[in-house]
Amino acid sequence: QVQLVESGGGLVQAGGSLRLSCAASGSTFNIDGMGWFRQAPGKQRELVARLISGGVTSYADSVKGRFTISRDNARNALTLQMNSLKPEDTAVYYCNAYSIKSQSRVENYWGQGTQVTVSS
Repeated sequence: QVQLVESGGGLVQAGGSLRLSCAASGSTFNIDGMGWFRQAPGKQRELVARLISGGVTSYADSVKGRFTISRDNARNALTLQMNSLKPEDTAVYYCNAYSIKSQSRVENYWGQGTQVTVSS
């Protein structure tokens, strides 16, 4: 099992910055990749950024050039630096980690979420 705890959310004005952190504990050696998702009211949860083994990153088109995902393997921590924030970035942000068990089975772990609110 992997436990994830997010921190760093809050209220910020449009154009501002926030840094989210996710601390992983437990069976972290099983983790094959980590990422950040978000869910706005009335919308489905969506992938914001992902980092997989080898340091390969991917971002949603809506955040490219503004958000940066990084991982500190020594501290089992994942961060999301968010710059030039927009009101449409307002959502609950969730840290995700996954472990590939087989070709047909992936185990996902989720944090409790942290609220990010961007005022216009």
